[in-house]
Amino acid sequence: MGKRHPNLPAWQWRAYPGNHQHPTNLVLHLIAVPLFIVAFLLIVSGVFGLNFVNFAIGVIGVIAALGLQRHGHSLETQASEPFSDRKDALSRLLVEQFLTFPRFFLSGGWWRAWRERHRRH
Repeated sequence: MGKRHPNLPAWQWRAYPGNHQHPTNLVLHLIAVPLFIVAFLLIVSGVFGLNFVNFAIGVIGVIAALGLQRHGHSLETQASEPFSDRKDALSRLLVEQFLTFPRFFLSGGWWRAWRERHRRH
């Protein structure tokens, strides 16, 4: 069984700015997180609407979004904590996409990291 984070959103929020500083990673997240959200909604729509095309496009979109984010994270000097198992990966990915990154962006964290990018990279 993997690591348990009793308050996953708070735990993820504390580490988030340190794991999201590289300019390329910032831009990739700006593209990939909305892609993930739309793709996820297409999967849900495909399942409940019995629409295979929506489902398939959604799966491709989720895979693309996660691939972009994985590449972005590989550029960071401060690596994210590795996933301990599938449940840990799924819960952390969903919280990041639907809560932590939108909060990071809307709170101004993304802009602060973008403005400071020249000092670090």
